[in-house]
Amino acid sequence: MATTKNVTRLPSGRLKYRDETFAGYNKPKRSKKGSKKSVVLAKKGTEIKMVRFGDANMTIKKDQPGRRKNLELGIVVIRQKISLRQDTGRVRHGS
Repeated sequence: MATTKNVTRLPSGRLKYRDETFAGYNKPKRSKKGSKKSVVLAKKGTEIKMVRFGDANMTIKKDQPGRRKNLELGIVVIRQKISLRQDTGRVRHGS
């Protein structure tokens, strides 16, 4: 597993790892390559791991009012569950 020594900090304050830039550790962003929708640079102690997650072909159809309401409610519940999780280096942490 990689360590924080493999990550370089750019003058802008962003992190660079394997030719991808991140806002910081444990902060998800949209994936530009691969078959997944999002990517996060997970950090636990001094160990880091790039985790890709989410189905790239799935849409959330947020323009339909009923679905949007469920989505917003689901986001609140997911954020509460994520705040209770301890291990940030696993795919399940961000999903």
